[in-house]
Amino acid sequence: MRVIVSKAAPADAAEIAALGRVTFAETFTHYTPEDLAAFLDAKYRPAIFRALIEDPAEITFKAVLDGKIVGYAQAGPCGLPHPDVTPACGELKRLYVKGGHQGSGIGNALLDAALGWLEKPGRKLWIGVFSENVGAQKLYARRGFTRVGEYKFVVGKALDEEFILRRG
Repeated sequence: MRVIVSKAAPADAAEIAALGRVTFAETFTHYTPEDLAAFLDAKYRPAIFRALIEDPAEITFKAVLDGKIVGYAQAGPCGLPHPDVTPACGELKRLYVKGGHQGSGIGNALLDAALGWLEKPGRKLWIGVFSENVGAQKLYARRGFTRVGEYKFVVGKALDEEFILRRG
């Protein structure tokens, strides 16, 4: 298996948006079908991903296997609701790998790329992670992130508890 991780291009927006819809639904199975559909329609449109890819303050990395995008990571300025967040802070905003490819090293490769892009001397890095995603929390802890807060992530009528993690 040879996975290539590289910066996404605007032409990748539709494929990444479609993958984002699939991976979000695979990861978060507790929403009502109505809440999930409305959330995906609002947040996972190709135009949204194209705008993020074209924004010089943001970056999207893609992982390609056999000509298909099987994972992606997005990073940029931190938007998490924590009093210590400043405009200089960076955030890993999304990291998803398609089912069947988890545990293969693709997530680590995407995380390496995103953190490498985010890291600057003295910069604090942030991540929001679902409180029930213990695997992701362990991965981020191995990378030096610690829990410093929490907030509610809204999907329709659902209010998920998210942990705020920081490094630096």
